Amino acid sequence: MFLILLLLLPILGLAYSGWHLWILLPLPSLWKAAIIAMGTLCFLTLLLDFSGSLERMPLSLARILYRIGTSSVIVLLYVVMVFLLLDLGRLVHLVPKTWLHQNWVTTAALTGLLLTIFVCGAIHYNNKVRVRLDLTTTKSLPHPFRLVMLSDLHLGYHNTRSDLARWIDLINAEQPDAVLIAGDIIDISVRPLIEEDMAAEFRRLKAPVYACLGNHEYYSDVRRARQFYNEAGITLLKDSTVLLDSTLLIIGRDDRSNRHRKPLKELISRTDSTDSTDSPCEKEAHKFYTIVLDHQPYHLEEAEAAGVDFQLSGHTHRGQVWPISWITDAIYECSWGEHQRGSTRYYVSSGLGIWGGTFRIGTQSEYIVATLKNE
Repeated sequence: MFLILLLLLPILGLAYSGWHLWILLPLPSLWKAAIIAMGTLCFLTLLLDFSGSLERMPLSLARILYRIGTSSVIVLLYVVMVFLLLDLGRLVHLVPKTWLHQNWVTTAALTGLLLTIFVCGAIHYNNKVRVRLDLTTTKSLPHPFRLVMLSDLHLGYHNTRSDLARWIDLINAEQPDAVLIAGDIIDISVRPLIEEDMAAEFRRLKAPVYACLGNHEYYSDVRRARQFYNEAGITLLKDSTVLLDSTLLIIGRDDRSNRHRKPLKELISRTDSTDSTDSPCEKEAHKFYTIVLDHQPYHLEEAEAAGVDFQLSGHTHRGQVWPISWITDAIYECSWGEHQRGSTRYYVSSGLGIWGGTFRIGTQSEYIVATLKNE
């Protein structure tokens, strides 16, 4: 039922906006038909993104088609919202009927409005917001830790190596002790990352990098994703842990796409440290400051029950654009930002990158600079 609704809504949106455009545009029928057909074709290129056809195309062409298809989804959303608002205004007699029929002024006004929204959205996406986070603990630390935390880079056909190079420069400028990535480094395919040798950019990082898997790593092929992480010098924590400076216990959960992933309490109690020969048993684990990387922010009570100090998640993008952000806010206990349950703190990132069309409208692309120190 959900899939049927998911397919039906865009079709209804295309029909609704196409009908309005036919009435609004003061052009000959042939020109109106061509404009509506072109818009529909742009939307239908989205099917190429999900069919795997882009893998067989030259990379430059695949990039163009990916951007057109995914951007058209957001454009369609805003076109439908504008026409719905105008129809509502007409029903309450605030919008004259003549505004929506063969009207050049309305056509120019709506075109200008939409262009402004999407140009500003693209500029805002490229402005990466630095979020400062102060963490304190009563547990003994040998020194303060500076951690750069990220999620949802979505590298691929739209976020390219040049984008990644700028992000790496931002991270290195923070001089972190470690970089933590909460999944979805890859978008829908590993191919663009390999062909552009994005692994070389990750190797420029001047701090160790630890990451967990996200759902998009499963979409793109987990085996190839792991190979890329190895080449990039990224330590993948897949239901495993690492102990830094005998003090900081980092736990990377497998994505919930794997229904057989290990329970969090089991990960805390088992030995799987690459930096220490000591066994961080459950009793000892509470001596460490514990950070969990879990891509999807479901069941936050698990970290609280396990006595975790801090959890980093992503996945939601906070909807990427308004008003989808209202939906994610309703779905998740915390869809973005800081949160706390008991003594466990959380941060759900809206992501450094983004899926699909590179627009941020009412949300932000961000990276977190966390300072961990004793109280």
